[in-house]
Amino acid sequence: MPHFILLLFPKIMFQRPVSSIFLLSLLALSFPTQAQAQVKAQSKAKQLDALASQYAQAGQLNGTVLVAEHGKVIFTKGYGLANREWSQPNAADTKFRIGSLSKQFTAMLVMQLVEKGQLKLDAPISTYLPDYPKPSADKITLHQLLAHTAGLPNYTAQPGFQAISRQPTTPAAFVSTFAGLPLEFEPGTSYRYSNSGYFVLGAIIEKVTGKSYAQVLSEQILQPLRMQDTGYDLPGTILPRRAAGYVKNEQETANAPYLDMSVPYAAGALYSTVQDLYKWDQALYTTQLLSAAGRATMFKPVKNGYGYAWISSKGVMGKDTVNLLWHNGRISGFGTELMRAPQDRNLVIVLDNEGGTQVEDLTIDLMGVLYGRPGTGPKAAPAAPKAIAVDAATLRTYTGKYALAPTFLLTVTTENDQLYAQATGQPRFALVPTAPGRFAVASIQAELEFVKNAGGTIEKVILHQGGQHSPGAKVE
Repeated sequence: MPHFILLLFPKIMFQRPVSSIFLLSLLALSFPTQAQAQVKAQSKAKQLDALASQYAQAGQLNGTVLVAEHGKVIFTKGYGLANREWSQPNAADTKFRIGSLSKQFTAMLVMQLVEKGQLKLDAPISTYLPDYPKPSADKITLHQLLAHTAGLPNYTAQPGFQAISRQPTTPAAFVSTFAGLPLEFEPGTSYRYSNSGYFVLGAIIEKVTGKSYAQVLSEQILQPLRMQDTGYDLPGTILPRRAAGYVKNEQETANAPYLDMSVPYAAGALYSTVQDLYKWDQALYTTQLLSAAGRATMFKPVKNGYGYAWISSKGVMGKDTVNLLWHNGRISGFGTELMRAPQDRNLVIVLDNEGGTQVEDLTIDLMGVLYGRPGTGPKAAPAAPKAIAVDAATLRTYTGKYALAPTFLLTVTTENDQLYAQATGQPRFALVPTAPGRFAVASIQAELEFVKNAGGTIEKVILHQGGQHSPGAKVE
């Protein structure tokens, strides 16, 4: 599971009556301006629809889109099916799992409790969870948990995660599955995305409030904002207009594997609609939930552009360079993205229920339309790699386990003269030999390069993906 794993108003002023002649002259001036603005909005809406339709027709969008310009919604539309069995279409009120967009709500709850004096950002875990294993409990602060600088191993990347992800759990029980693992780095010295930190934050929220995470969320955020179509997604709940999650491969589209939502918890267990997330966006311009100082702290980048569940970056939009705040999410067949351009109050939300592998590309394309930049459209699927012949004995020399990170292994196996790779907590992929020692990863734009030592034995593998080159020593 990605992020949740593998990468979120003008005031109306009333004045005393003016003379009718002056009022008529004001109306005469305002009507053309309003009409022009409406025509522009309609034109952009057509561009946005045409662009999103291209992605849908290319099989790269199955979900719902909302775009707001200067704080006002100018376009929202559903594409494809929310439920394939019943041919139910996606719409503005379709409820999607939002994965790691949930972290934004967890971060907000923490900041609210900070402003109430119930939590301190520089306090260690042990202040609130006395049973949390030491020495980590005394070394890791809430600030580090929020910013992914705590060094906690990501529980979704641990061996056997897929098996335990189907079992219901409690916060206390599940924290114990990763709390005692060695830290990946000294807290505060580096950045590595980890769902574990936000799971711990959920447990802390429950501890200091004496209420469930879902109840605190409802009382502190959802009810005040009237986000009636957002909540903690539990399979036992009868939830009208709930989208089903699907996964696609080269052969078919299938139901996503089951995931018990007590496992993603405060790191990724929420559902929402584009309409409710628009309410969330608009509230972030006000002090309804949090003070201006608190919001500034939440948005401020700590490391790698990451603040408290918000990523800061700059986007080149035609002639403009725009400051963006965003986050995305991946969970059980769903892909989501929420991107804001706060200085212009522009917003793009994409919620997808067929894996959402292209939500980032689509989101950037849609945001560009607001700045007069033509959309690039969906990227063509990469051509299938041309395979070379490799004998079975040579394939066996590549098998083994490679440590891409201290707790993230790549296991390479053979079966019926076919080489496979499986990363910790992820499905198995076939490898296609393209050159001596080089294999393309089927269905993914990635490549594995096996490197030999002076003695001719495989000593490491290098994963080439997305412009990154990640080496992993052979450990077994």
